[in-house]
Amino acid sequence: MRKVVGIDGTFLKGQYRGVLLVATAQDGNGQCYPLAWGIVDSENEDAWSWFLTQLKEIIGDTDELALISDRAPSIKKAISTVFEKAHHGACAWHVTQNIKNKFKCADIMGSYWKISNRYPRVAEYLENEVGFEKWSRCHYPGLRYNITTTNMVESLNSMLVNARDFPYVALLDVIQEKMSKWWNDRRIVATAITTPLTPSRESELRPRFAQSNGRHTSQLNPITYHVKGGELEGVVDIFNKTCTCKEFDIDKLPCVHVVAAAHHAQVSVYNLVSPYYTKEYYLLAYGETIYPVGSQSQWDVPNEVVTRIVLPREVKEKKRGRPKTSRFPSVGEFRKRKNRCGKCGAYGHYKKKCNSQTGSTEGNPPTNVPG
Repeated sequence: MRKVVGIDGTFLKGQYRGVLLVATAQDGNGQCYPLAWGIVDSENEDAWSWFLTQLKEIIGDTDELALISDRAPSIKKAISTVFEKAHHGACAWHVTQNIKNKFKCADIMGSYWKISNRYPRVAEYLENEVGFEKWSRCHYPGLRYNITTTNMVESLNSMLVNARDFPYVALLDVIQEKMSKWWNDRRIVATAITTPLTPSRESELRPRFAQSNGRHTSQLNPITYHVKGGELEGVVDIFNKTCTCKEFDIDKLPCVHVVAAAHHAQVSVYNLVSPYYTKEYYLLAYGETIYPVGSQSQWDVPNEVVTRIVLPREVKEKKRGRPKTSRFPSVGEFRKRKNRCGKCGAYGHYKKKCNSQTGSTEGNPPTNVPG
């Protein structure tokens, strides 16, 4: 499993509310691989410190580990406290939302140099306040491969959109059942694979064989090759598994230059692929079975847990009206406002497209007048 872990939280909607914290990686096929779940009262530094401490017991702490999250101060402080060696990276999507909210600009996608010419203040923000090493893969001190966002965590949160209404125990039962099914289904898929790599990585690598045709490759020394042709040249080091285009260095999947160099050197391209993308690692990831917890009468609960007094959370009186179901925005996240009609006062359309026969032309909602 690649050592890149996304962490995030989502609010619960049951009687006692709370927040579900999630940590997940990606398997060699690019699918979510949940590592840990935790229910806390809210997203604060103490809650994240407790959760990350438990996570550390599972995955350890190494300078090869990358933790990806939004830029919430509580997460940042907790990571720096619990993980001394791991590197913290910012979710690129959340960074763009922070920029939209802070600078009120929408067209910020593209290269950094284009942004710096058009929005100098945004460029200064990315360089000094956020930091290149937090969002740029080529400046990141560790390896985050092609994972730039926390979308894998958001996918898990979306999967539980209905279960978040359930009581805590019922919610955990849903998670266990879903994980048991995933592990079994993916184990079956992994067993049936006939290629050296997982399906998604195989489909990503295959087109590069055709793209490498016509590239001019010259040998510079026993391990280094110069590949020309196309928009970008590349100098490939077969032994150290590097390429000057940096795509191979970051993703650990051979780029077009590496494929061409490997063909010239009569070396199998598959020997240069990261083992995390192979069928063998994919099978190992789902080699274990996730069993149900069983009925409470069968639980072997330590005495220290049995005797511990745990009081339920204070239940606040529910507000009137329809309960909120959409996700809470992260710190500094941009929220698009709905358009308000200047004729009828309703939201979601403009005055020109209003179908109302009556209404105020001053931009205020119409007032009902008794006949």
